[in-house]
Amino acid sequence: MPVLQRLAPDHAPALLEFERENRTYFARSVPDRGDDYFAQFDARHAALLAEQETGRCHFHLLVDDDGEVLGRFNLVDVADGEADLGYRVAERAAGRGLATAGVRQVCDLAREAYGLVRLTASATLENAGSLTVLRRAGFTPVGEVLLDGQPGLRHVRKLAG
Repeated sequence: MPVLQRLAPDHAPALLEFERENRTYFARSVPDRGDDYFAQFDARHAALLAEQETGRCHFHLLVDDDGEVLGRFNLVDVADGEADLGYRVAERAAGRGLATAGVRQVCDLAREAYGLVRLTASATLENAGSLTVLRRAGFTPVGEVLLDGQPGLRHVRKLAG
């Protein structure tokens, strides 16, 4: 049974493998991370952990029983009880409800562990899967946005009150 885990130093090898294996798949719906991301992965991973320690971000991985990363669920730009949600799920794990379950779990963590009251998330109009996940996880569309030049929808979910 996959479990959501807070990003830790020992996740680096499995996370790098996840990003490499799914690079082409992810690039179909979100901008590619670029070659430097992979060449400088260890430094980038250390920087994420340092940023997480400040409380401005909370990074999570969905990990299977074998330690393989199936997805990432991140809360970024944490301030004033709010954060932005971003996520991605491995191609081999897509279509199994793991994205929706992961988003719901990170929403619970956001409220219960991090004291957040509101999350925002956006997806391009072409990314029907992410739009569906957001709606199934209780997010409501609140307006149009441009995401790397592509039309999209911004969503909000209130976590408390």
